[in-house]
Amino acid sequence: MVTPETPVTPATPTENHEMVHEHEMIPEHEMVHEHEMGHEHEMGHEHEMGHEHEMIHEHEMVEHDIVLGNEIVPGNGMVPDYEMIPGNEMVLADPEPNNVETPPSNTETQPGKRRKKKSIVWEHFTIETVAVGTRRAQCKQCKQSFAYSTGTKVAGTSHLKRHIAKGSCPVVLRNQQNDQLTPYSAPSKITGYGGSNGAPKRRYRTASTPYVAFDPDRCRQEISKMIIMHDYPLHMVEHTGFLTFVQNLQPRFDMVSFNTVQGDCVATYLREKQAIQKVIDGVPGWICLTLDMWSSRHTVGYVFITGQYIDSEWKIHRKILNVIMEPYPDSETAFSHAVAACLSDWSMEGKLFSVTINQPLGDAAVDNLRALLSVKNPLVLNGQLLVGNCLARTLSSIAQYAFNFVHGTVKKVRDSVKYVKTSESHEEKFIELKQHLQVPSTKMLALDDRTQWNTTYEMLLAATELREVFSCLDTSDPDYKDAPTLEDWKQIETLCTYLRTFFDTANLLTAPTIPTTNTFFHEAWKIQLELARAAASEDPFTSGLTKMMQEKFDNYWKSCCLMLAIAVVMDPRFKMKLVEFSFSKIYGDEAATYVKIVEDGIHELFHEYVALPLPLTPTYIDEVNGGPMRQEDGQGLDASCNGPGLTDFDVYIMETSSQQSRSELDQYLEESLLPRVHEFDVVGWWKLNRMKYPTLSKMARDILSVPVSTVTADSVFSTVSKEMDPYRCSLRPETVEALICGKDWLQNADRDTSPAPIKMEVPI
Repeated sequence: MVTPETPVTPATPTENHEMVHEHEMIPEHEMVHEHEMGHEHEMGHEHEMGHEHEMIHEHEMVEHDIVLGNEIVPGNGMVPDYEMIPGNEMVLADPEPNNVETPPSNTETQPGKRRKKKSIVWEHFTIETVAVGTRRAQCKQCKQSFAYSTGTKVAGTSHLKRHIAKGSCPVVLRNQQNDQLTPYSAPSKITGYGGSNGAPKRRYRTASTPYVAFDPDRCRQEISKMIIMHDYPLHMVEHTGFLTFVQNLQPRFDMVSFNTVQGDCVATYLREKQAIQKVIDGVPGWICLTLDMWSSRHTVGYVFITGQYIDSEWKIHRKILNVIMEPYPDSETAFSHAVAACLSDWSMEGKLFSVTINQPLGDAAVDNLRALLSVKNPLVLNGQLLVGNCLARTLSSIAQYAFNFVHGTVKKVRDSVKYVKTSESHEEKFIELKQHLQVPSTKMLALDDRTQWNTTYEMLLAATELREVFSCLDTSDPDYKDAPTLEDWKQIETLCTYLRTFFDTANLLTAPTIPTTNTFFHEAWKIQLELARAAASEDPFTSGLTKMMQEKFDNYWKSCCLMLAIAVVMDPRFKMKLVEFSFSKIYGDEAATYVKIVEDGIHELFHEYVALPLPLTPTYIDEVNGGPMRQEDGQGLDASCNGPGLTDFDVYIMETSSQQSRSELDQYLEESLLPRVHEFDVVGWWKLNRMKYPTLSKMARDILSVPVSTVTADSVFSTVSKEMDPYRCSLRPETVEALICGKDWLQNADRDTSPAPIKMEVPI
């Protein structure tokens, strides 16, 4: 053992021009003992028996050690007596005979050995060369720089350890929480097993992951969130496999029962509902609702009620508010009862602007709904904008009818695609033939999903482009039979032509951002015009196919035309000009009559906004005053300024200001149109111009937030009605509502709800 008084030999230069001291002064707990065994019966310079005690820095290996991945592999006979592994464990390596010449135990270490750094300090620091022969260690967390020199006690690694372990690093200190250990603890000073008997020293390293205190209440909350967000059954907490997993993961956790986790899920829903309620209370305008009726095997219905609105920041939101079980879904009062329950639950009386329903209602059902809402809600335009049909359901029903109209031809194409796609050999022959015929199409064949009409459309479209290959396939593959004829391909091509606009319109409803209402006037009037022209075609197949399609879409156009037209007037790029242009194409000589209906409607609606201001929510009051009123702004005001005796004065101001308010709309309509840019945020434009058009901007905000679809993006192309699964039907209605609404709120908590810029060009 080399004592501290032993003189230090001069440093020896290595291949990297680093000065490595052969004997370094290091603390006792950093001593690394290397034990080598020579031959037992030979006494000489080449074979000697003894212990070699080398003074090696705690975190360095000699030159002949090789680092592979995260392990240190000894080479050329230099065998470490132990290996470092995480987790406070120690593994002793068996000593092996040394095949190199070893000096006596009291001799100097062999020169020229380059040492490798293995201290865990270097997990937190990097070495930077700042000058020739000068290096510094930089903390990876806080980027502080420290002096460092190999083989010296003054600038070794001790001060680097203290920076990490004792909280000197501000970043590490900030990241530490209560009951957490430091990411590194210095090794204890152990010289061996019971003294200096030459046994290898133990090294310890703590785990890099900080310790987190066990919180059973938080675990229960996370379990309830997991069940809500991923639609797991509540009974999973009683499944044997899940119980075993949790007990092995955390034995201290007392597993919950079905009733307990059901209560936790409802509690999570109620906490989220409180936050949503505050948002709805602060909505400056009116709120629009959508109603989507789901069926069930138990003959009861579930009405999904979704609210859509634009907040004070002019961002559009869409949230599921209620899931209400209706025992008699086919009754004329089912929807009106659901709406009444929603308005009462969320305290939204007087704030309802429109209702969009997923299915056409009878006259009696519509009358019941309007009569109910007229009690506590102002009827906008005498209820003309109150009830609308779902655009997605309308498009799906028309597409399904079109496929049924040419059912035999569609089946031929589907069987041909199935023949190719269900056999690798058939598909190889098809591809070879396509290459031989040099068909330029890049579309790939795929079988359709009968419940998603877009997959059928895409299958037919791809097959149409590859019809030349199908026509010649029987020549190279004798097993292929019943190929579609030329007349069949002509019918499929005509079908795809008229479904293309439907497909493009439905795709707008699948956008990740919520589209504004004016977007769909462009699509609706083009579909109406195209189908009307096709229905008058002289071709019997074209007229027969599109006549019924036109009749179905005309029902939607009549019920929603006024709403869509007013919405597009709120687009400063089009205003009334697009309404006049499109109506002249659709109605011909009668266009002026329908244009006047839109003009009268938008003026009447504007007058209602002037006469009936929006509910005075805190946000609305701020906007009326031009911004939030500070507390000091109200000091010193005379109380008589807001006294009850001035109520008639407010009415007088409203009446005498009507002419000026009307001119606000007229001024907007008379101004020139904005350029039709490729992308345009219409809601953002009204936000910027709300001071110029204070009343009209509020009307635009409500109009542009009216939803045209009642379904989610994944159900836009669905051809089957939604049905509640049997498991949820077995739960209490309150629990079903908590699970469905809670999932929607948790998943969409951080989603950007900014309206999508309109990306379209409409020539005029």
